[in-house]
Amino acid sequence: MPLAVCATPIGNLDDITLRVLEELRRADVVLAEDTRHTRGLLERHGISARLLSYHEHNEAARVAELLPRLEAGGRVALVSDAGLPGISDPGARLVRAARAAGVQVTVLPGASAVETALVTSGLAESRYAFLGFLPRRAAELEQLWQELERWPWPVVAFESPQRLPRSLRSLAAFEAERQVAVCRELTKRFEEVVRGAARELAQRFDAPPKGEITLVLGPAAESAENGEAEERALAAVAELVEAGVPRKRAAEVVSKLAGISRNRLYKASL
Repeated sequence: MPLAVCATPIGNLDDITLRVLEELRRADVVLAEDTRHTRGLLERHGISARLLSYHEHNEAARVAELLPRLEAGGRVALVSDAGLPGISDPGARLVRAARAAGVQVTVLPGASAVETALVTSGLAESRYAFLGFLPRRAAELEQLWQELERWPWPVVAFESPQRLPRSLRSLAAFEAERQVAVCRELTKRFEEVVRGAARELAQRFDAPPKGEITLVLGPAAESAENGEAEERALAAVAELVEAGVPRKRAAEVVSKLAGISRNRLYKASL
């Protein structure tokens, strides 16, 4: 495969797939966000490969340099320092250029801080949003909290340890009881997951901690209550349907009692 986008461990160096190891062995060149970091991973698994740096400061130049090689059939593996390239890490530009040139692109999945944090937080739902890194400016943070005030699903974001105390204080000032999980050093020796109300975590993390941080915000309290009410309403519709009441009629009756849209209940109960 000419261009292979390879997921690498987010912490524990053994969290890598057999497919990725094989691709790294066979590649003509491995593009790495930090060659020193990736060299340690390769040495851990006994792989010798030619490494080239590929980061936000040289991404455009590397794409221009490597695209002819890919078109000629060269084999290139792209990795970032952790997780899957192209999501909050360099890589998207090369993938777009390769596809536009008709070069085959294959993604080899693996470890992800986003899904790992979401599951371990205990806040996972059937949907979630990923925000990348939180905004740096205070005004932009406040605007984000306003946008999420009624968001009915969990939210995952990255944050630097230096900015974490400020971000938690900002959230606590806006919505003190919002459930939050601070996931630190996931899959590493000193992994820590702390969950609680925003005000509690703002007090606990009043100074920058060490390590990489992934935040998970639970759904807005009002949205969570509305979701529970809708679940009860849908259960009532299902009971009426089972008892022989036509679905439209059941949705109409429950709608009047629960104050939820009849059409919404009808469609959700199908």
